[in-house]
Amino acid sequence: MADSRTTMWRLMSVIFGIKCLLLMVTLGILMKNSFTMQSIQPTLSPTSTVEFQEVSECCACLEKWIGYQCNCYFISKEEKSWEESRDFCASQNSSLLQLKTRTEMSFMNASQNLFWIGMHFSEELNAWLWEDGSFPLKDLLPVFSNIKPRGCPVLSPRKTVFIDSCESKSRFICKQSLI
Repeated sequence: MADSRTTMWRLMSVIFGIKCLLLMVTLGILMKNSFTMQSIQPTLSPTSTVEFQEVSECCACLEKWIGYQCNCYFISKEEKSWEESRDFCASQNSSLLQLKTRTEMSFMNASQNLFWIGMHFSEELNAWLWEDGSFPLKDLLPVFSNIKPRGCPVLSPRKTVFIDSCESKSRFICKQSLI
């Protein structure tokens, strides 16, 4: 009788030991994932709170950013010069808006505001280029390609682009590609 009790207690001790070991491994994995996720988040001002907004299987955007087709967009409410806008976007690991497709253009809400976009004029190529060095699609912005450089590009509420003084204050849109 005493042998069976001892055997029973040993069996229960082994089972509880295994459960304890599994719980510790699970906790270790969760802690590792938690610290890894915190280290890849961008640094924001101390007053900002970082929360992810799950949008689809392929992207998670920071709070106040909008997810669309595996990109995140920040639509500013404040106005800055073109250079200040570009620098702000760069500080957020993004760039000023670069429109690549018609669907992306239709995604932009109808707004009564003007927004800086990420283009510059290349004297060497005598052409407008996106900040990443690619050419804008002619059917996407057909009239814009003929505009000569005398400022910085602004997207209007009618989804057309015109040139304004780079020192003017305007809203801006940052784009962060997640793929």
